[in-house]
Amino acid sequence: MKKICALLLACVSPIAAFAQSSIDQARAIGGEPATGRQHLILADVPRPVGKRIALFDGRSLNDWQPWLGYADPAVTYRGDSKNPPIGVPGRDSGDFAVRQVDGGPAIWIKGQTWGSLVHRADLSNYHLRLQYKWGAGRWAPRDRQPPNNGLLYHTHGAPGEVFGTWRPSMEFEIMKGSTGMAVAVGGKVRGRTTVTSDPSLIAPHLRFRVGGRTVDMVNGSPTWNVEAATDAERPIGQWNTLDLYVLGDHAVHVVNGVPVAEIRDIATIAADGSRTPLTHGSIQLQSEGAETWFRSISVEPIRSLPKIVETAISSE
Repeated sequence: MKKICALLLACVSPIAAFAQSSIDQARAIGGEPATGRQHLILADVPRPVGKRIALFDGRSLNDWQPWLGYADPAVTYRGDSKNPPIGVPGRDSGDFAVRQVDGGPAIWIKGQTWGSLVHRADLSNYHLRLQYKWGAGRWAPRDRQPPNNGLLYHTHGAPGEVFGTWRPSMEFEIMKGSTGMAVAVGGKVRGRTTVTSDPSLIAPHLRFRVGGRTVDMVNGSPTWNVEAATDAERPIGQWNTLDLYVLGDHAVHVVNGVPVAEIRDIATIAADGSRTPLTHGSIQLQSEGAETWFRSISVEPIRSLPKIVETAISSE
């Protein structure tokens, strides 16, 4: 989802002018760039208050609802009502499957056609853990870009409501170099976090930082996403572990044991601008141009969130 706002904004201003002004805009929003990355750890990790539940049974996708966007993903952001999305795929579409890999079962997502798998459970107040790794497949129009996918949570609304392809959600981005980034998926979803400006990033040049300036993430605006505090992903071909802690309208993103983002005040926005806390929903695994494997997906109930603590600032 990282390219959504960049594509939209590029349509309203020349690329060179936007690139220059967006950095100035990021400085105005997030302040001067921080002088070093923070070293963050989790503290007060909550104990589960109930049984762990597997969301993937290792045999089938019976509890998952598939959806496919457009046959040509390149038209995803054009809003062409004359070109409807595919919708619910047939059993033999070849886009999603349960396959054996590395000695055990996993959900296989081909990635060629963009879409999602949405789990049927309505979740709240939980710790979710899963493992993922990249496969070799890369597909246009993202075949020359970093592999991309996503764990979307507090999913609600209609299938294909966002760009004909996804449902409104908050996103735990899964993308090489940016895993853990927070993205508001859909124009009616909001979430607040703390940031610093970082000109080394593509627009909107904002990175999560403990103690940084507070921003409200709004899709299609200069605060549409916030990059992870650091890149904690393992090399392609290795399994990565994601931990998502959610309590009400507050969430913490953790990649391979490293906390990389925190979002609070997750909400939906009504037509009159009123804000309603978003405290529950389904999870959604994306298909977005890269072959991806998912396994060991489980949730357990919690009553508190871990704290993200800064222990030192590196010299990098």
